[in-house]
Amino acid sequence: MVTSHSNMDPFEIDKFAKLANVWWNPEGPMRGLHDINPVRIKYMESQVSFDGKTILDIGCGAGILAESLAKKGARVTGLDMNKAALNIARLHGETSGCSIEYLVGSAESLVEEGRRIFDIVACMEVLEHVPFPHSLVRACRNLVKPGGHVFFATLNRTRMATFLAVSVAERLLKIVAKGTHDPKRFIKPDELTAWAEEAGLVKQNLSGVRYIPFGPICYLTRDTSVNYMMHFVLK
Repeated sequence: MVTSHSNMDPFEIDKFAKLANVWWNPEGPMRGLHDINPVRIKYMESQVSFDGKTILDIGCGAGILAESLAKKGARVTGLDMNKAALNIARLHGETSGCSIEYLVGSAESLVEEGRRIFDIVACMEVLEHVPFPHSLVRACRNLVKPGGHVFFATLNRTRMATFLAVSVAERLLKIVAKGTHDPKRFIKPDELTAWAEEAGLVKQNLSGVRYIPFGPICYLTRDTSVNYMMHFVLK
């Protein structure tokens, strides 16, 4: 059985904790997150209205996505196991005027508490960083209301994704911190779909994301060979 403690990788948490102070620098090692964030918002907003909705942002880090959702009228809760990043998120929220509740913990731990259910759950670029992604998918299902929406974003396990995410983004352009990605943990869309459907979620949409750092240019596409996002509903 996967527990809230077993589905965590201390190396991953420490890796991102070291980046906490530069998280909000759009030209720093988290630049990729800043560049892709507007497309994440556009994709989610094309599927569901945010206004007045309760949204859980799993793996929220220092709050880039969470703040964007809050500015759209959502009531946002950010969840992360990285205390250093959450401290930065809270401080940044004070200056930006965003009222967001930030919690330390895992999705599984929130399920174990048994008291928080949301209209929308967002799990963006997190699945490839945990030992048991299928457990996280099930936790997302258990944290959303019937009729609610779950969004995932991750990397496909392809040679092209490895080349672009690691060789280009991390080593050549250095727009992503070195060591961020482990290609062995990338997930094929069919795998994610199977885990979600097994958990009781129904797929609504699959879209690829094309990210060209020069510019930068980022947009939705039918090509899911590198980055992709998926939308599910709990019927």
